[in-house]
Amino acid sequence: MDRLPVVVVHGGAGNIPKERSDKSRSGVCSAARAGYVILQKGGSSMDAVVEAVTQLENNPIFNAGCGSVLTAGGEVEMDAIVMDGKTLASGAVSAVRNIANPVQLARLVMEKTSHICLTAHGANQFARVMGIPEVPQESLITEYSRMRWKKNLAPDANPVECQMGKMGTVGAVAVDIDGNVACATSTGGLLNKMEGRVGDTSCIGCGGYADNQVGAVSTTGHGEAIMTVTLARLILFHMEQDDSQALPLACGELGQQRLLPGGL
Repeated sequence: MDRLPVVVVHGGAGNIPKERSDKSRSGVCSAARAGYVILQKGGSSMDAVVEAVTQLENNPIFNAGCGSVLTAGGEVEMDAIVMDGKTLASGAVSAVRNIANPVQLARLVMEKTSHICLTAHGANQFARVMGIPEVPQESLITEYSRMRWKKNLAPDANPVECQMGKMGTVGAVAVDIDGNVACATSTGGLLNKMEGRVGDTSCIGCGGYADNQVGAVSTTGHGEAIMTVTLARLILFHMEQDDSQALPLACGELGQQRLLPGGL
Protein backbone atom coordinates (compact mmCIF):
# COMPACT_ATOMS: atom_id res chain seq x y z
CA MET A 1 0.00 0.00 0.00
CA ASP A 2 3.00 2.32 0.47
CA ARG A 3 3.37 2.41 -3.32
CA LEU A 4 -0.15 3.75 -3.92
CA PRO A 5 -1.53 5.70 -5.66
CA VAL A 6 -0.40 5.01 -9.26
CA VAL A 7 -1.50 6.24 -12.67
CA VAL A 8 -0.20 5.02 -16.05
CA VAL A 9 -0.97 6.89 -19.27
CA HIS A 10 -0.36 5.96 -22.91
CA GLY A 11 -0.57 8.15 -25.99
CA GLY A 12 -1.25 5.40 -28.49
CA ALA A 13 0.55 2.85 -30.62
CA GLY A 14 2.04 3.92 -33.92
CA ASN A 15 5.09 5.40 -35.57
CA ILE A 16 5.55 8.91 -34.19
CA PRO A 17 7.21 11.32 -36.65
CA LYS A 18 10.37 12.83 -35.20
CA GLU A 19 8.99 16.34 -35.44
CA ARG A 20 6.01 15.34 -33.25
CA SER A 21 7.77 13.15 -30.70
CA ASP A 22 8.62 15.90 -28.18
CA LYS A 23 5.06 17.19 -28.11
CA SER A 24 3.73 13.66 -27.80
CA ARG A 25 5.99 12.89 -24.85
CA SER A 26 5.15 16.19 -23.19
CA GLY A 27 1.43 15.61 -23.65
CA VAL A 28 1.54 12.16 -22.05
CA CYS A 29 3.59 13.45 -19.11
CA SER A 30 1.20 16.34 -18.59
CA ALA A 31 -1.81 14.02 -18.61
CA ALA A 32 -0.14 11.66 -16.15
CA ARG A 33 0.63 14.56 -13.82
CA ALA A 34 -2.97 15.77 -13.98
CA GLY A 35 -4.25 12.33 -13.05
CA TYR A 36 -1.71 11.92 -10.28
CA VAL A 37 -2.60 15.25 -8.67
CA ILE A 38 -6.15 14.00 -8.28
CA LEU A 39 -4.95 10.76 -6.68
CA GLN A 40 -2.63 12.61 -4.32
CA LYS A 41 -5.57 14.66 -3.09
CA GLY A 42 -7.50 11.49 -2.29
CA GLY A 43 -9.51 11.39 -5.51
CA SER A 44 -10.74 8.13 -6.99
CA SER A 45 -9.01 6.12 -9.68
CA MET A 46 -12.00 6.86 -11.95
CA ASP A 47 -11.57 10.59 -11.45
CA ALA A 48 -7.86 10.24 -12.26
CA VAL A 49 -8.18 8.25 -15.49
CA VAL A 50 -10.99 10.42 -16.83
CA GLU A 51 -8.97 13.57 -16.14
CA ALA A 52 -5.84 12.12 -17.74
CA VAL A 53 -7.69 11.05 -20.88
CA THR A 54 -9.57 14.35 -21.03
CA GLN A 55 -6.19 16.08 -21.15
CA LEU A 56 -5.18 13.89 -24.10
CA GLU A 57 -8.49 14.53 -25.88
CA ASN A 58 -7.86 18.26 -25.53
CA ASN A 59 -4.37 17.95 -27.01
CA PRO A 60 -4.41 18.07 -30.85
CA ILE A 61 -1.27 15.92 -31.07
CA PHE A 62 -3.22 12.75 -30.20
CA ASN A 63 -5.80 10.67 -32.08
CA ALA A 64 -8.64 11.46 -29.69
CA GLY A 65 -10.94 14.43 -29.22
CA CYS A 66 -9.62 17.45 -31.12
CA GLY A 67 -6.81 15.48 -32.81
CA SER A 68 -8.93 12.61 -34.12
CA VAL A 69 -8.29 11.13 -37.54
CA LEU A 70 -10.98 11.50 -40.19
CA THR A 71 -13.42 9.03 -41.70
CA ALA A 72 -13.47 8.33 -45.43
CA GLY A 73 -16.00 11.15 -45.68
CA GLY A 74 -13.70 13.62 -43.96
CA GLU A 75 -15.51 13.78 -40.60
CA VAL A 76 -14.73 12.86 -37.00
CA GLU A 77 -16.36 9.90 -35.24
CA MET A 78 -15.02 8.97 -31.81
CA ASP A 79 -15.22 6.07 -29.35
CA ALA A 80 -14.49 5.95 -25.62
CA ILE A 81 -14.88 3.68 -22.61
CA VAL A 82 -14.45 3.78 -18.83
CA MET A 83 -14.62 0.95 -16.29
CA ASP A 84 -14.65 0.88 -12.50
CA GLY A 85 -12.72 -2.06 -11.06
CA LYS A 86 -14.55 -1.95 -7.71
CA THR A 87 -18.05 -2.46 -9.09
CA LEU A 88 -17.29 -3.66 -12.66
CA ALA A 89 -19.53 -0.85 -13.85
CA SER A 90 -18.70 0.41 -17.32
CA GLY A 91 -19.82 3.07 -19.78
CA ALA A 92 -18.97 3.66 -23.40
CA VAL A 93 -19.85 5.66 -26.50
CA SER A 94 -19.14 4.88 -30.13
CA ALA A 95 -19.24 6.78 -33.44
CA VAL A 96 -20.05 9.96 -31.49
CA ARG A 97 -19.73 13.32 -33.22
CA ASN A 98 -19.39 16.95 -32.16
CA ILE A 99 -18.38 16.11 -28.57
CA ALA A 100 -15.11 17.55 -27.25
CA ASN A 101 -14.57 14.90 -24.57
CA PRO A 102 -16.12 11.50 -25.34
CA VAL A 103 -14.51 9.98 -22.23
CA GLN A 104 -16.62 12.24 -20.03
CA LEU A 105 -19.74 11.21 -21.92
CA ALA A 106 -18.80 7.56 -21.47
CA ARG A 107 -18.62 8.12 -17.72
CA LEU A 108 -22.11 9.62 -17.77
CA VAL A 109 -23.39 6.55 -19.61
CA MET A 110 -21.98 4.46 -16.75
CA GLU A 111 -23.35 6.65 -13.98
CA LYS A 112 -26.66 7.92 -15.39
CA THR A 113 -28.07 5.04 -17.46
CA SER A 114 -28.72 1.32 -17.13
CA HIS A 115 -26.77 0.69 -20.35
CA ILE A 116 -23.10 0.12 -21.08
CA CYS A 117 -22.76 1.67 -24.53
CA LEU A 118 -24.59 4.30 -26.56
CA THR A 119 -23.75 4.89 -30.20
CA ALA A 120 -23.90 7.58 -32.88
CA HIS A 121 -27.13 9.64 -32.82
CA GLY A 122 -28.28 8.05 -29.57
CA ALA A 123 -25.05 9.01 -27.83
CA ASN A 124 -25.33 12.60 -29.07
CA GLN A 125 -28.96 12.76 -28.00
CA PHE A 126 -27.96 11.57 -24.52
CA ALA A 127 -25.21 14.20 -24.40
CA ARG A 128 -27.78 16.93 -25.05
CA VAL A 129 -30.00 15.58 -22.25
CA MET A 130 -26.97 15.66 -19.92
CA GLY A 131 -26.27 19.26 -20.86
CA ILE A 132 -23.01 18.55 -22.69
CA PRO A 133 -22.62 21.19 -25.41
CA GLU A 134 -21.95 20.14 -28.96
CA VAL A 135 -18.94 21.64 -30.71
CA PRO A 136 -18.45 22.26 -34.44
CA GLN A 137 -16.83 19.44 -36.41
CA GLU A 138 -14.16 21.87 -37.56
CA SER A 139 -13.01 22.40 -33.98
CA LEU A 140 -12.08 18.70 -33.80
CA ILE A 141 -10.19 18.61 -37.12
CA THR A 142 -6.53 19.58 -37.26
CA GLU A 143 -4.58 20.53 -40.37
CA TYR A 144 -2.42 17.46 -39.79
CA SER A 145 -5.45 15.14 -39.77
CA ARG A 146 -6.89 16.77 -42.87
CA MET A 147 -3.55 16.52 -44.70
CA ARG A 148 -3.25 12.81 -43.95
CA TRP A 149 -6.88 12.21 -44.94
CA LYS A 150 -6.36 13.85 -48.33
CA LYS A 151 -3.11 11.99 -48.87
CA ASN A 152 -4.83 8.66 -48.24
CA LEU A 153 -7.55 9.48 -50.80
CA ALA A 154 -5.04 9.76 -53.64
CA PRO A 155 -5.42 7.00 -56.27
CA ASP A 156 -1.80 5.92 -55.80
CA ALA A 157 -1.91 6.04 -51.99
CA ASN A 158 -0.13 3.25 -50.12
CA PRO A 159 -2.44 2.13 -47.26
CA VAL A 160 0.51 1.05 -45.11
CA GLU A 161 2.44 4.29 -45.60
CA CYS A 162 -0.69 6.32 -44.93
CA GLN A 163 -1.07 4.76 -41.51
CA MET A 164 2.50 5.74 -40.63
CA GLY A 165 2.67 8.80 -38.44
CA LYS A 166 -0.76 8.13 -36.95
CA MET A 167 -0.94 8.17 -33.19
CA GLY A 168 -3.27 5.48 -31.92
CA THR A 169 -5.88 5.27 -29.21
CA VAL A 170 -5.06 6.99 -25.90
CA GLY A 171 -5.79 5.72 -22.43
CA ALA A 172 -5.03 5.55 -18.74
CA VAL A 173 -5.22 3.11 -15.84
CA ALA A 174 -4.94 3.96 -12.16
CA VAL A 175 -5.14 2.58 -8.64
CA ASP A 176 -6.11 4.96 -5.83
CA ILE A 177 -5.22 5.05 -2.14
CA ASP A 178 -8.12 2.71 -1.38
CA GLY A 179 -6.78 0.11 -3.81
CA ASN A 180 -9.54 0.61 -6.37
CA VAL A 181 -8.55 0.41 -10.04
CA ALA A 182 -10.09 2.00 -13.13
CA CYS A 183 -9.40 2.39 -16.83
CA ALA A 184 -10.32 4.89 -19.53
CA THR A 185 -9.69 4.75 -23.28
CA SER A 186 -10.54 7.19 -26.09
CA THR A 187 -9.92 7.30 -29.83
CA GLY A 188 -10.74 8.80 -33.18
CA GLY A 189 -10.32 5.32 -34.67
CA LEU A 190 -8.63 4.27 -37.89
CA LEU A 191 -7.59 6.75 -40.54
CA ASN A 192 -10.13 6.93 -43.41
CA LYS A 193 -12.38 4.34 -41.76
CA MET A 194 -15.89 3.72 -43.08
CA GLU A 195 -18.62 5.85 -41.57
CA GLY A 196 -20.17 4.05 -38.59
CA ARG A 197 -17.16 1.81 -37.99
CA VAL A 198 -16.86 0.79 -34.34
CA GLY A 199 -13.51 -0.51 -33.16
CA ASP A 200 -12.29 -2.10 -29.98
CA THR A 201 -12.22 0.97 -27.77
CA SER A 202 -15.90 1.09 -26.85
CA CYS A 203 -16.19 -2.69 -26.45
CA ILE A 204 -15.83 -3.89 -22.85
CA GLY A 205 -12.98 -6.38 -22.54
CA CYS A 206 -11.39 -5.12 -25.74
CA GLY A 207 -10.55 -1.43 -25.40
CA GLY A 208 -10.32 -1.67 -21.66
CA TYR A 209 -11.15 -3.65 -18.55
CA ALA A 210 -10.78 -3.11 -14.81
CA ASP A 211 -11.25 -5.49 -11.92
CA ASN A 212 -10.03 -4.85 -8.38
CA GLN A 213 -9.25 -8.54 -8.00
CA VAL A 214 -6.75 -8.49 -10.86
CA GLY A 215 -5.85 -5.11 -12.37
CA ALA A 216 -6.71 -2.64 -15.13
CA VAL A 217 -5.86 -2.48 -18.83
CA SER A 218 -6.24 0.10 -21.59
CA THR A 219 -5.36 -1.08 -25.10
CA THR A 220 -4.22 0.64 -28.28
CA GLY A 221 -3.52 -0.66 -31.76
CA HIS A 222 -5.49 -2.17 -34.63
CA GLY A 223 -9.01 -2.46 -33.30
CA GLU A 224 -10.21 -5.40 -35.35
CA ALA A 225 -7.20 -7.47 -34.26
CA ILE A 226 -7.75 -6.52 -30.60
CA MET A 227 -11.42 -7.48 -30.81
CA THR A 228 -10.72 -10.96 -32.13
CA VAL A 229 -9.03 -11.92 -28.86
CA THR A 230 -10.81 -9.51 -26.44
CA LEU A 231 -7.30 -8.38 -25.58
CA ALA A 232 -7.89 -6.38 -22.40
CA ARG A 233 -9.74 -9.21 -20.68
CA LEU A 234 -7.32 -11.79 -22.08
CA ILE A 235 -4.40 -9.99 -20.45
CA LEU A 236 -6.18 -9.94 -17.11
CA PHE A 237 -7.03 -13.62 -17.49
CA HIS A 238 -3.35 -14.46 -17.75
CA MET A 239 -2.61 -12.16 -14.82
CA GLU A 240 -5.22 -14.07 -12.81
CA GLN A 241 -3.39 -17.28 -13.64
CA ASP A 242 -0.09 -15.62 -12.75
CA ASP A 243 1.00 -16.78 -16.18
CA SER A 244 3.98 -14.56 -16.93
CA GLN A 245 5.03 -16.76 -19.85
CA ALA A 246 1.66 -16.49 -21.56
CA LEU A 247 1.45 -12.69 -21.33
CA PRO A 248 4.08 -12.10 -24.02
CA LEU A 249 2.05 -14.44 -26.22
CA ALA A 250 -1.10 -12.45 -25.55
CA CYS A 251 0.63 -9.14 -26.26
CA GLY A 252 3.82 -9.68 -28.20
CA GLU A 253 3.00 -12.21 -30.88
CA LEU A 254 0.18 -9.98 -32.07
CA GLY A 255 2.66 -7.15 -32.43
CA GLN A 256 2.58 -7.45 -36.20
CA GLN A 257 -1.01 -6.24 -35.93
CA ARG A 258 0.11 -3.33 -33.75
CA LEU A 259 -1.35 -4.29 -30.41
CA LEU A 260 -0.02 -2.38 -27.45
CA PRO A 261 -1.68 -2.80 -24.06
CA GLY A 262 -1.00 -0.62 -21.07
CA GLY A 263 -2.00 -1.88 -17.67
CA LEU A 264 -1.49 -2.30 -13.98
